Amino acid sequence: MSAVVWQPILPAPVFILVAVLLGGFVLWRIIAERSSRTLLFAWIRRAAIVALLLVMVARPGLPGGTAKASVAELNVFFVVDTTSSAAAEDWNGHQPRLDGMRADIKAITDDLAGARFSLLSFDSTAIQRVPLTDDASAVVSAATVMRQEVTYYSHGSSISEADSLLASRLAAAHKTDPQRANVVYYLGDGEQTAGSKPGSFASSKSQTSGGGVLGYGTSTGGRMKEFDGYGDQYSSNRYIKDKTRSGSPDAVSRIDEPNLRAIASQLGVPYLHREAGGSLASVVNAEQHGTVKTAQGSTASIVDLYWIAAIPFFLLLLVDVALIVRALGDVRPVRRPRGVTTTVRGVRR
Repeated sequence: MSAVVWQPILPAPVFILVAVLLGGFVLWRIIAERSSRTLLFAWIRRAAIVALLLVMVARPGLPGGTAKASVAELNVFFVVDTTSSAAAEDWNGHQPRLDGMRADIKAITDDLAGARFSLLSFDSTAIQRVPLTDDASAVVSAATVMRQEVTYYSHGSSISEADSLLASRLAAAHKTDPQRANVVYYLGDGEQTAGSKPGSFASSKSQTSGGGVLGYGTSTGGRMKEFDGYGDQYSSNRYIKDKTRSGSPDAVSRIDEPNLRAIASQLGVPYLHREAGGSLASVVNAEQHGTVKTAQGSTASIVDLYWIAAIPFFLLLLVDVALIVRALGDVRPVRRPRGVTTTVRGVRR
C-alpha cells in the first residue's frame, strides 16, 4: 500500500501553531466542563471537529492519480511551422498540411485536458501567439485562424527559427512553477529553405520533459497556393512558382524526415510521421498517464483524501450549529404577569 503524502495548505510552522492553539483550547474546555455531562459531550464533539479540520488542512493523499489528474501538472508548448510549405497539398490527399496540424493540436488538447497550453509559430520570424493558459479553446481558436506566411515575404526559412523563443518560454515556465513538467510538440515538415544550416533546439532539452516532433508531408510532395495576406488563405487559385528552374514550374515541397528526426533528438522526444487518421498515442500516452518526469521529480498526481475528513466534519458542524440555535431559542425574556408589581430597594414598580 502506498504511503500517505501530506500537503498542508499552510506553512508547517503556522500549521503547528494553529494545531497547538486549537487543540489546547478544546482540551482545556473538556477538563473545565467535566462535571457537566452535557457540556463535556459538547466539547468532545467540538474536539472532533477541530481534529477533522486539521486533517483537512494537512491535505492527506496517496501518490498515483488518474490520467486526467496527472496531465493537470503539464505545460504544453506547440511550435508550429507556418512557412509557405505548410500550405503544401499532400495531407489526406490534396489538403494543406496546415489542416493536419490544426487537427492534431485539437486532438492533443483534448487528450491532455487540464494542462496549460501555449502556441508558438514561426516562418521568417518566431512569435508567441498564445501564452500559457488553462483555456485550451483559446489555443485551438488561435490555431484555427493561423495562416501560412504571406507569399511575398517568403524568402527562405529555417526550421530552427523558434529555438531561442522556445528556450526562453520553457525557462520562464519552469521558473514560475518548477513542479510542472514542460512538454513540447513541434509540428512541421523539416524543409530547410534558408541558405544556412539549421540551428539546434539542444538548449531546450533540459527543460523539456516530453512531447514529440510531428512530421507532415510526403516524399512525393505537394504544391503550395499563394497567400497574399487578405481574405481566406485558400481563396487564391495561383500556386507558388519555383523560379530557380527553367520555365518557373509550380514549386513542390517535400518532407525532410532526417531534419525532423534531428530536432526530435535535440529535444529528447520521439518523432512521429503524421497521416490523416493516424494515432497520436506514441506521443501523448506518457503525458496522459503521468509518467512524464521533471527535473524536480515525477509529475504523477496525488489522489486527495481530505474529502473523507470533510464529510464527518460538516455533519458534526451542522449538529453543533443546530444545538446552539436551539439553545438560543430557549433563552427568552421573562414576562411579568399583568397587575403584579415588584419592589426593589423600596422603589415600587
